Amino acid sequence: MPRQATNIGKSEHYGALQKVVDSLFADADSPKHTVRRLDALLAAEAADLPEELMEVVTLLPPGSYTRQRLCDQLNSSIGGHAWGQVYGTVE
Repeated sequence: MPRQATNIGKSEHYGALQKVVDSLFADADSPKHTVRRLDALLAAEAADLPEELMEVVTLLPPGSYTRQRLCDQLNSSIGGHAWGQVYGTVE
């Protein structure tokens, strides 16, 4: 029997987390620029992200993050929840 493809649609919030990441690093003049977990939480709350994406942000361990490290952490959570197709990943 052929495998049936799932049709997971994109959320209306697809790409919203990317906008949060972009806003956090908008003024970054160096790849070594860092933001704190608290900065990410406040930016996510200000962006009025849906509950599932807020969960992804709240799962960040305490600390400071370069853009790459923050994206790696967020994408790990997004992938772990299988929400990549629904909400998108970040870069």
